[in-house]
Amino acid sequence: MENLLGEFLRARRQATTVERAGLLRGAGSRRTPGLRRDEVAVLAGVSIDYYTRLEQGRERSPSDAVLNALAGVFGLDYEATEHLHELARSARGSFRRTHVADHACPSVLRLVNNWEHALAFVVSRRLDILVQNAETAAFLEGLSHSDNLLRLTFLNPASREFFLDWEQEARFKVAHMRAAVGADLDDPSVLALVEELSLASEDFRRMWESHDIQVKAHETGRYHHHRVGDLTLWHATFAIDGVPGQRLFVAHAEPGTPSDDALARLSAGRRAYRDS
Repeated sequence: MENLLGEFLRARRQATTVERAGLLRGAGSRRTPGLRRDEVAVLAGVSIDYYTRLEQGRERSPSDAVLNALAGVFGLDYEATEHLHELARSARGSFRRTHVADHACPSVLRLVNNWEHALAFVVSRRLDILVQNAETAAFLEGLSHSDNLLRLTFLNPASREFFLDWEQEARFKVAHMRAAVGADLDDPSVLALVEELSLASEDFRRMWESHDIQVKAHETGRYHHHRVGDLTLWHATFAIDGVPGQRLFVAHAEPGTPSDDALARLSAGRRAYRDS
């Protein structure tokens, strides 16, 4: 946890292919995956010694120009580049932690509860579900660990049948928490969750150590519900102003599709049970 900047740089270097970086692959096999340190240094316009010190945590004040150059070498998108800058601010001691709310405000609570014909729920940066509408409750009904999306994905064996694209869903959730937590990895609640999942799931350890960053969900997700069968849903996520780390997730089916009919049956059954 002490060298988050170096860990992130190392993971991105190992995940960047020579083809992606625009380099010619030499003859023979490479001893390590991804780029070598000297290749990253040349592409970023810094010395090999300087880049090595960055990865090892012995250089803690890289300039914005150097960080942006490294982001270009690794092909980072906007969110991942912002994450890189936040880690650098933390390394140099200029990162400021903000208060993190663990509940949804009343206005957001009303918004979610009144949202119909779609899944709507709010998550914390740990991916705890803070509030959900009736459709979401029906969608997750019967699944253990459904109060936290990471626990649901990695600790519930049924999730591999529920998420038809389990690997994609799992990677997104881990990358989302990486982005939401940023440099604030000494939060005891975050540390406890990471430790719990790391001990219980080799898949989680593998994905956490890749240091992927992703804020927005894939546009569509495919699911298999034990009562209504397969569904394909379109996703969108929204940051909640003034509450760092909290996001509103919304998902709905295309009108007139079998998925739309399935979601309607789930919602009708949940509301009938609630009103009985």
